[in-house]
Amino acid sequence: MNLRVLALLSGGLIVAAAVAASAQMPLDRVGTDERGIPTLAPLLETVTPAVVNISVEQEPFDSPNPLFRDPFFRRFFGTPPMTPPRPQRSGGSGVIVSASDGLVITNAHVIENSERIAVTLHDGRRFDAKVVGSDPPTDIALLRIEAEGLVDIPFGDSERLRVGDFVIAIGNPFGLGQTVTSGIVSALGRSGINPEGYEDFIQTDASINPGNSGGALIDLEGRLVGINTAIIAPAGGNVGIGFAVPTSMAQPVMNQLIDFGEVRRGRLGVSIRNLTPELADALDIDAKSGAVIGEVSRGTGADEAGLEAGDVITELNGEPVEGAADLRHRIGMMRPGEEVQLRVTRPDGEETITAVLGEMPTAPTTPASESSARSLAGAQFGELASGMSGFGEVDGVAVISVGAGSPAEQAGLKGGDVVVALNNQPVGSLHEFYEGIEAATGVIALTVWRDGNKLFMVLPS
Repeated sequence: MNLRVLALLSGGLIVAAAVAASAQMPLDRVGTDERGIPTLAPLLETVTPAVVNISVEQEPFDSPNPLFRDPFFRRFFGTPPMTPPRPQRSGGSGVIVSASDGLVITNAHVIENSERIAVTLHDGRRFDAKVVGSDPPTDIALLRIEAEGLVDIPFGDSERLRVGDFVIAIGNPFGLGQTVTSGIVSALGRSGINPEGYEDFIQTDASINPGNSGGALIDLEGRLVGINTAIIAPAGGNVGIGFAVPTSMAQPVMNQLIDFGEVRRGRLGVSIRNLTPELADALDIDAKSGAVIGEVSRGTGADEAGLEAGDVITELNGEPVEGAADLRHRIGMMRPGEEVQLRVTRPDGEETITAVLGEMPTAPTTPASESSARSLAGAQFGELASGMSGFGEVDGVAVISVGAGSPAEQAGLKGGDVVVALNNQPVGSLHEFYEGIEAATGVIALTVWRDGNKLFMVLPS
């Protein structure tokens, strides 16, 4: 993700107990204080102790000066002294969502490739944190700390938000320390920020900067409605366009991380595309929005329910389907085994079909550090699987994620890329890819598919 998008940026019982255990937060803290001055200070005094600073120590990247690889320069300057690489350090924010269980929610990219994670509380206490689970597709991660006297923030209902509602962002921008900004909800249901993930972002003009990632977006009742995640920053700082993962997405993900340590997603078993006016005319249907089925995978819930290529899904469980991304997101937030009611439009009329969701297969990932190519350090590669960018369009190896500041990022790789060829040889599997990397001498030439375009990259081996 790089439009200079920075800082990218039974569990239900546990969560319910956590909310019940929360300090009973007064909801009348917004107004005029004893000085007669309008202020948010009483509200913030209640919620800011639940927002924490997260510091991460990552695996060091050794990036020697490329001039020292050149025999001509080494003749004159010799071999530089070998010094051990220093660990990479980064930071972000987090929100305590269960004081009794020590649970802290943050962004997956904040703790990516971490070797050690420390959480610093509002009162200055510092604790080592353990990862309960992480879900890069939604950019949500859950940590646990062993600490007494914690304060948490209760979950709010992000589905009730409206454009124009006032919201407050709390985090740790630029490592300055806890900072509070305010604004309004600028838009809802934003997508296209992280195409390889699940998106339903809240857009806000409350100032969000690097380091705010994982921090809290709260409403004026002091309830958590979003986890601050990313900004669009063409100038390197806030320009009033920030994004938060809504709690309607973050809370179910958190519940699954508590239950399983991972997210098990439902799978319908279809490939889909947006319904356009041209497609509606071609299919001779009256629907204005929906998702058109292009292919039904054999043996899946869609196949067993009788869905067919050309069907248009217009409703899911009684709610309109806006398009392919909307359907994919909503199915992906459901668990395997759930029954769904689909309203399907065909040339001969409409029909309601019941389907049982299967489980979305997870692609195994392998760190680039397993190969000898230091220029690919920081990238995670995996088999190209259903639901990933490029699946069904090209064959190759998926770039699952790329660490910020890593050699792989400096080489130009991005999460969501697909490596389709290595040194002009097609890549059919992860095993073939690593065999080719190990056999490469001199340079590595990658042919990369990105958003329908092919790029050519040359990197040192």
